[in-house]
Amino acid sequence: MKNIITILIIALISYSTFGQQMTYNQWKEEGKTNIRLHPKYGNALKSEGQKQADEELINEYLAKEGTHRKASELLIKLGFDYLYRGDLKTAMYRFNQAWLLDPKNENVFWGFGAVYFTFQDFQSAMKQYDEGLTLNPKSSNIITDKASVFMSEYDQNKEMNNLNTAINLFLKSYSIDNKNQNTLFKLSACYFFKSDCKNALKYYKECLKLGGEPITKEYTEALKGKCAK
Repeated sequence: MKNIITILIIALISYSTFGQQMTYNQWKEEGKTNIRLHPKYGNALKSEGQKQADEELINEYLAKEGTHRKASELLIKLGFDYLYRGDLKTAMYRFNQAWLLDPKNENVFWGFGAVYFTFQDFQSAMKQYDEGLTLNPKSSNIITDKASVFMSEYDQNKEMNNLNTAINLFLKSYSIDNKNQNTLFKLSACYFFKSDCKNALKYYKECLKLGGEPITKEYTEALKGKCAK
């Protein structure tokens, strides 16, 4: 049972570490001299040249997208594209640029948190998620990723409190957006880990009905094997 849980957790976490271009130690070492590897540029005092470059970037993306929010969202999308390809460095650059365009965009902090989540620095990821949630307490995406932190911690220590906290957060996210497939998939898995087949199947079927994009073959086989009537 322990092995299957670990396999499923790896499949269920939001971001893959496969193909990652830097170790976390390398990241932290480079971060000593590269402010772009820190959320909000580490709140560093910028030179006049850096400020001018920021202004040029802002004007460039405003010309393309028309509003600060749209430009910020475009850069966030680009950031996640790089993240999924394992290029965390470029992903953080894009998230920081998105923050320049719109510091009040909660999805910027979703991106920041995703970088730390990928490095399994859950404490730093949680800090970013919580900051995003102060801007928008009803962000289903951020709440789901925050729940994923507790889900991953459950995989490490098997503490039921972590699993229960994850479920409560997933349910909160579900109440905001009941069509978030990522939420449905992980909620099903949490109940699977609790041997609650009724709810595991309920949210699995809801996810499947919406397309079942995040559902893995391994999870389907495990669920059917455990919860077959």
